[in-house]
Amino acid sequence: MAVENVEQRTGSRVLPALPYAVMAVVTTVDLTAGPGVGFLPLVSLGPAFAGLVGGWRRTAVVGLTAFVLCLGLGVYNGLFESRRGLTALLSVAGVTAAGVVAAVMRQRREAELASVRSIAEVAQRVLLRPVPRGAGPLRVAVSYTSAVAEARIGGDLYEVVTSPAGVRIIVGDVQGKGLEAVESAAVVLGAFREAAHDEPDLPAVGERVERALNRHLSGERFVTAVLAEIGDGPNATLLNFGHPAPLVVRPAGAVAFAAPPDRALPLGLSLHDAGAPAPYEVPFAPGDQLLFYTDGVTEARDAAGRFYPLDERAALLKDPDPETALRAVREDLVEHVEGPLHDDAAMLLVRYRGAC
Repeated sequence: MAVENVEQRTGSRVLPALPYAVMAVVTTVDLTAGPGVGFLPLVSLGPAFAGLVGGWRRTAVVGLTAFVLCLGLGVYNGLFESRRGLTALLSVAGVTAAGVVAAVMRQRREAELASVRSIAEVAQRVLLRPVPRGAGPLRVAVSYTSAVAEARIGGDLYEVVTSPAGVRIIVGDVQGKGLEAVESAAVVLGAFREAAHDEPDLPAVGERVERALNRHLSGERFVTAVLAEIGDGPNATLLNFGHPAPLVVRPAGAVAFAAPPDRALPLGLSLHDAGAPAPYEVPFAPGDQLLFYTDGVTEARDAAGRFYPLDERAALLKDPDPETALRAVREDLVEHVEGPLHDDAAMLLVRYRGAC
């Protein structure tokens, strides 16, 4: 990270000086080689580079500087006795005008992009609200890594709601990318947030989310999701709609995936008459941890094509602070891939307060 910051600071100093450096080199070569070589029109490279990296005002200033420089060198070399001097001046003026137009258009696009990013950040706060660090007897931490460096939101979703029946959780992954995936994620989260407070049990919550999604989706689009309910008892109740099974980590170090007894179709495919998934229970007592995640975690590959071994990395969750523990897994995931992720990766860690 420090190296990246140094590179960014170096680049921010070099780019503004580049047009002047180019004009200085052209001037030196022209004075050294003489007028016969014909380097003078290359002075127009100054405003050309300025138009790529600077604002329109700075481009105009560089262009004016290049014009004066070209005029002075033309007089010095006696180029205005022929058409060569006039041609060089017209080249500088034309490139400067094009650079100014390009700079204006680029600044408008950058302003529009900044506006879109601001809207995306607001959408993220509405769609993926920060989960509570504490919910009932639990401590919760979340990590979200986008496959696109500039992306703010995507198709992965998560939510934690404290209801009369206990703490209810959803982690899911929408099929596809782009705005349609974000819209589907918003439908799922909106339905879950209401149903988690109102419905008496987890299957009823799942049915309500299913109905809301079926009204929204078209074609063969779907959402994989796992729902959880953690109350006062010694077990966590899970409901899995075709989603990767959560990872259970015991205090003594035992690790296992909490797989459902039978595979079920994802949300949005209930029209295939496969039936709703059956809820199942997993022992979950103080000291235990439940790690929910999306397939962007377990399907992340290294250079040799090996998937990320999440269960083998469970020891990284030993830190007393759940956020620090989850950050360790995220950093290890990025190191495993040795580059940008090819899919969004969301993780939600749940542990009892008493374990810390």
